[in-house]
Amino acid sequence: MTPTATVHRVAPKGRGTHRSIASAVRAARDGDEIRIAPGEYAEQLLLDRAVSLLPEDGPEHAVRVLAASPGRPVLEVTASGVRIEGIALTGQDPGQPAVLVGAGGLELDACAISGGRVEAGGDASLTLTDCRVRGTELAAVHINTTGSARLTRVLVEDVEGTGVVIGSRAAVEATELTVRRVTGSGVRVRGGARAVLRDCRISGPGRSGLLVEDEAAVAALDCRVEETAAEGVRVLGSSPRPEDRESRESTDGGVLLVRCEVLRTGTDGVAVSGTGDVLLLNCRLRDGSGPGVSADGDSRTELVDCQVDRAHGSGLVARGTARLTVEGTSVTGSRANGLLAGDRSEVRMATSDMTECSFSAVHACEDSRVTLTSCRIGSTAEHGIRATDRAGLTVEGGRITDCGLSGVQIDSAAEARMRGLSVVRGRAGITTESTGTVVLEECDVADTERAGISCGTGTTPVLRDCRITGTGTAGLVIGERAAPSVEGCTVRDAAGSGLVVGPQAEPRVRSVTVARTGKNSLFVGEKARGTFEDCVFAGAGSDGAAFPALHVAAGGAPVLRGCLVRDTEEDVALEKGARPVFDDCLSRDVRNPSLPTGADQSLAAASGTGTAGSGTTARETEAPPEDTIEDLLAELDGLAGLDRVKQDVSSLVKLMRMVRRREEMGLAPPPLSRHLVFTGNPGTGKTTVARLYGRILAAVGLLERGHLVEADRSALVGEYVGHTGPKTTRLFQQARGGVLFIDEAYSLTQYAGSNDFGQEAIATLLKLMEDHRDDVVVIVAGYLKEMEVFVRSNPGLASRFNRTLLFEDYGSAELVSIVEHQAAQHQYELGPATRESLTARFDTMPRERGFGNGRTARQLFQAMTERQAYRVAELPDASESDVMTLRPEDIPQTL
Repeated sequence: MTPTATVHRVAPKGRGTHRSIASAVRAARDGDEIRIAPGEYAEQLLLDRAVSLLPEDGPEHAVRVLAASPGRPVLEVTASGVRIEGIALTGQDPGQPAVLVGAGGLELDACAISGGRVEAGGDASLTLTDCRVRGTELAAVHINTTGSARLTRVLVEDVEGTGVVIGSRAAVEATELTVRRVTGSGVRVRGGARAVLRDCRISGPGRSGLLVEDEAAVAALDCRVEETAAEGVRVLGSSPRPEDRESRESTDGGVLLVRCEVLRTGTDGVAVSGTGDVLLLNCRLRDGSGPGVSADGDSRTELVDCQVDRAHGSGLVARGTARLTVEGTSVTGSRANGLLAGDRSEVRMATSDMTECSFSAVHACEDSRVTLTSCRIGSTAEHGIRATDRAGLTVEGGRITDCGLSGVQIDSAAEARMRGLSVVRGRAGITTESTGTVVLEECDVADTERAGISCGTGTTPVLRDCRITGTGTAGLVIGERAAPSVEGCTVRDAAGSGLVVGPQAEPRVRSVTVARTGKNSLFVGEKARGTFEDCVFAGAGSDGAAFPALHVAAGGAPVLRGCLVRDTEEDVALEKGARPVFDDCLSRDVRNPSLPTGADQSLAAASGTGTAGSGTTARETEAPPEDTIEDLLAELDGLAGLDRVKQDVSSLVKLMRMVRRREEMGLAPPPLSRHLVFTGNPGTGKTTVARLYGRILAAVGLLERGHLVEADRSALVGEYVGHTGPKTTRLFQQARGGVLFIDEAYSLTQYAGSNDFGQEAIATLLKLMEDHRDDVVVIVAGYLKEMEVFVRSNPGLASRFNRTLLFEDYGSAELVSIVEHQAAQHQYELGPATRESLTARFDTMPRERGFGNGRTARQLFQAMTERQAYRVAELPDASESDVMTLRPEDIPQTL
């Protein structure tokens, strides 16, 4: 109260007091106080001057003001600077305003409002602090102004309608707002309003927890949506996107939720449609009666570091042409799919988890496009991932475990490209029955009840460098009339046959190893054909049963070139009418061989009607990579160049063996760091050696799996405060049991400024390396000088990365050998003078920083084949030698 202000008192009796509040208001001037004695007052108050209404004494809400007539507010404000404290205000019509602010400004502090809503319109401003609004209809608080409003520690409850409605172009901040037991939406924002909600809780609305319409956008931070019955957040209409996460706590650009809870709402947890644009950060959506998050229309929705738990529908749904982006988010316990994508929607999901779904964890259908990067899927009742209709699926890395059906199911005309995916346990591994393009690269399938990878009837998938281990039936199944391309794959420890080729199938199989199978290494069905080149079949019938390594059914006519059969009772069995062709194939350590073992021999058909093929020269094929130390070191030694690296790795293997031996004896291991620094130019084999290093450590017994997870700065560093730590942790968890390979690691320290989180990624990584020192090996790689600076930039790095392997540039002779290897793989030959010309060509190339090494050699080989094709096309009668031979004139002088 100002020094010149007057205090006006109101009491039912007593000298010098007003008998009504309205009388005191009429007598007051701007700035005066009106103090009211305890009791009930039936009034209709019009506050057209800046006065304060306060209780004289007694407990809070001992002063109760009741509306004098139905349909009229208890209190109407038209002046600025009006303040009311500790008073109960009760209307007579729950569907009408009990408090109406048509102009000016009102502050309500510690007041209880019932029997009608609080409403602000025009250009009025409104502040509610420590207030309770209850027992209303239509809405409890309706802010429809062009001014501002602030709600702090306000409780809204028992409303037959919406809790809080914000409209027009109001700017509203709500802190610790609680909305519960409302039949409509908890909070509704529409028009051009802007709202910031911090530490709020919306519990049990009959419809949406938060409904955003018209030109609103939503950025929800640190929120929880639990036990929903309608949408937790619903967005309709055209919505401008919040421009910058760094400034997300301003009111510019729509609706912002910070550390809020939305509990027990009506259907979807979050529903976005039209052209809505929603960002949810650190939010929790729980126990919804429908989907957790639903994106439809042409909307854009982004979830970062959120939790979607126990949705009664699918956890995430995308339809229409919606774009849904999900990062660092977990979806758990959905009673339908974890992610359902349909229509022409686009979904990008990275470093996220989906577990315990009642249907498939990921279901992509119709014309949707789904990209999954480094995601984990586990314990689903159906498929881990299913793509059907004309959907497009891209998977980079990630792990799928314990699926009731297939880890991945691709059917209809869906297209899929998967690289580095791991599928463990479950009924089946990867099943592709689609007529669309399917490419699997560097995928691992292990410990499935049935087949590891199945190629359905008439399909043509491409499999490269995949590994299948420990399957309950066959390892790789090629269905009837299927014609897949399979290269560089490994099948081990299948309880049934390793590679099964169905009737009339015609696969192209190259450089595949099948080892330790319960039945046949290769079973070729009736009338099946196909080619098998440079393959190894070892250890057929490993469970003690007498199964031949190769079984060809009646009418089967496969062609095997340069294949090796070893470590089995019998190499080949043919049914009557089988007509296989064996070219340059070999048996080794086979008790009853039919194939050549090193001398001229012929293979008699099982029917005794003649020879099925012959091999007159023995070409040794590398033994199956059973991940023994000897095999792995031989594989390392077979790489071009890298003499110094090979020596360093061999020395490390000796040290690791000693570490393992001491551990087996119960002795403490020596203080040896397994983490490494790889330095050198691109194309020198750093990633290849890192992958081998992990397998070596697994073979020694110092790592559980030995797999490789590749990362760079973008995979570790987040975009806002609180994002980097979880992001780095998830990547580290993915690498547990294997090797985390960080390329250009110095980029984590090369950026400066308050918005760079590279140092946070390093700190998180060092902490994880300490906490899980025996679970993960970290290899950092890059140019020599930059890596030296990087390691010295942090004492923790220097102590953990104290061993550096230098990958020197390849010499000309080594680069020529790489070209020769490429030529042999693609059935080309180098002419007599071509090697010398290649050497001279490589000698002229400057070995500057960034020289491509092996990459340059492969590019040169590709250019040679293109030039040779142009040259041979002009020959009138090109012979087979012309087509296969690369000559000096095919070598380009520029790349």
